[in-house]
Amino acid sequence: MKFIQELRENDVIKNEIFLCKSKQVLTGKSGKSYVSLVLQDKTGTIDAKIWDFSNEIEQYETMDFVHIDARVNSFQDALQLNVSRIYKGREGEYRPEDYFPVSAKNIETMYTEIKNYVQAIKEPNLRKLAEDFFIEDKEFVKDFKSHSAAKTVHHSFVGGLLEHTLSVVKLCEYYSVAYPAINKDLLIAAALFHDVGKMEELSNFPENDYTDDGQLLGHIFIGANKVNSHIKGMAKFPAKLTKELLHCILAHHGELEYGSPKKPATIEAMALHFADNTDAKLQTMTELLNGGDTKSEWLGYQRLFESNIKRSTKS
Repeated sequence: MKFIQELRENDVIKNEIFLCKSKQVLTGKSGKSYVSLVLQDKTGTIDAKIWDFSNEIEQYETMDFVHIDARVNSFQDALQLNVSRIYKGREGEYRPEDYFPVSAKNIETMYTEIKNYVQAIKEPNLRKLAEDFFIEDKEFVKDFKSHSAAKTVHHSFVGGLLEHTLSVVKLCEYYSVAYPAINKDLLIAAALFHDVGKMEELSNFPENDYTDDGQLLGHIFIGANKVNSHIKGMAKFPAKLTKELLHCILAHHGELEYGSPKKPATIEAMALHFADNTDAKLQTMTELLNGGDTKSEWLGYQRLFESNIKRSTKS
């Protein structure tokens, strides 16, 4: 099997199997219809086009596994498949685990680190809240360990939410030592909970797509509401602490234009925003570098960064 990350311009692939992540019939400028696909394996996704409908040998739909014959082209600085043959795969012809991107880090090791951070929280109400979710609720833990943190932008793989959360917690731990004004327990708890709404905003693999709740409400509202609802069932959770924790969750995107209902008003909320943004941006950059042509220094213009991205010299 040749994975998407290994494909290069002018490669010819024969009878490779991919997951059909999306399928659209579109009309080009000439008025002729064509099929636009997004194909996926565990190393990433790639756009594909079927210009001639006769190349569709057999009916297939989104989320089917499909056999592909194609040539790898380059379009607007990105690789794209020109498909000459496609038909639906049969169960037993593929291993599903080859088609879902998975964290390169050990999931159980990362989860153990999360548990250690939970148990190190000194403030009893915050520790109990974190324990209820990240240790005691087995269904929550199972979903948390397997969920992605995004549809496409960063950490869009199995274990992505866990990996992202742990990275944000570690950055917040550093901030709390470097800046003593920070309430460490509050910040660590906020880091643990800041993206739990993504477990309802995004569906599980193989779809890993926005749910109705995700489209209508978004993960920030969902997460803050989930935490607040649980706190209401706890005995004597301080009202002021509740507001400070919820504010951190509500403000973690930092700017109203980026989806935050509130801008950071406390040092903990500001620190969480910086940690979340740092990990998201650097992971996105890492994925760009890993997914680009290893022979090219310049990887092309990236709208997210509003910059043409270049590989730096390795020592």
